[in-house]
Amino acid sequence: MAAFTSHQTQTHFLSKLPIINKPTRTKPIVTRVRMSYQESGPSLAVVGVTGAVGQEFLSVLSDRDFPYRSIKMLASKRSAGKEFYFQDKTYTIEELTENSFDDVEIALFSAGGSISKKFGPIAVDKGTVVVDNSSAFRMVENVPLVIPEVNPEAMSGIKLRTGKGALIANPNCSTIICLMAATPLHRRAKVTRMVVSTYQAASGAGAAAMEELELQTREVLEGKPPTCNIFNQQYAFNLFSHNAPIVSNGYNEEEMKLVKETRKIWNDKDVRVTATCIRVPVMRAHAESVNLQFENPLDEETAKDILSDAPGVVVIDDRASNHFPTPLEVSNKDDVAVGRIRQDVSQDGNYGLDIFVCGDQIRKGAALNAIQIAEMLL
Repeated sequence: MAAFTSHQTQTHFLSKLPIINKPTRTKPIVTRVRMSYQESGPSLAVVGVTGAVGQEFLSVLSDRDFPYRSIKMLASKRSAGKEFYFQDKTYTIEELTENSFDDVEIALFSAGGSISKKFGPIAVDKGTVVVDNSSAFRMVENVPLVIPEVNPEAMSGIKLRTGKGALIANPNCSTIICLMAATPLHRRAKVTRMVVSTYQAASGAGAAAMEELELQTREVLEGKPPTCNIFNQQYAFNLFSHNAPIVSNGYNEEEMKLVKETRKIWNDKDVRVTATCIRVPVMRAHAESVNLQFENPLDEETAKDILSDAPGVVVIDDRASNHFPTPLEVSNKDDVAVGRIRQDVSQDGNYGLDIFVCGDQIRKGAALNAIQIAEMLL
């Protein structure tokens, strides 16, 4: 981390990019700089830059040397005027307004659905391609819902520098992590039914939830009552049904996202999907138990070979040492890990498999997937 002196530093919980309170600042010590500036690169805007995913956008842009000629850092009025250091340059956060997208070619949004609904169409009208991480446009007809390793063809008609803006939706984190593993098997044997149980990290509820989990853990260990501002119950040393609202069929919204998004991404309205989503006291990586039923037979050894060759997937399946994916192992990693690959003994023949999947919710479940979409536009 860059070192700052002679001022009060407000360090974002998830970030290696300290936000500096004005006016005092000194130049930080830089140990490694990735320079992504290219005159021929697109102009970028990051909407919600101070949030968990917004900060991860910057980390991924840097890690992948994403080329850009300019970048706007956009957030709420409350954050406007704060400064931070990114890729050997100091940036001032600007307030998000209707004029923020003049001359912006790609805008990465992660500021919540209401902000996306208001400002996304404004950006598109100005010729910007918007990659939106919220749920605002995912199920809107003609808005591509994209996982680059799964359905890149969905955005094939969208090009930069045509003067025509567009919306591209980033799927929900649990959907991305699940389908990274399930899709290669679906391509081989065609999934007819999928049963998913998720074990979802604090990061899915944002940086404040991560901070509260850390705080609650200390409080409980010290014998104090836990602070419950983000969730209405103790999170540390506990787990509970996902906090998304319950809908009329008894599922919660998170579960229905998995159902609806899978059908759209696979372009298969007949695939049967059911899900149970649970919040667990893990910091930033989701785990998912996935049961798959196939139209065509698929044995577990072939499934392992398929998954081993799948882009963005790593197989961790060592039965002898009982070593399988864990959230800790995939935290801050790009790849989704898959293990516990075994035949479903409740089904006859090789028509069913069980797998266990783990992936970093902030990275592949959000920021990395969005940056990969942006890379496809270059």
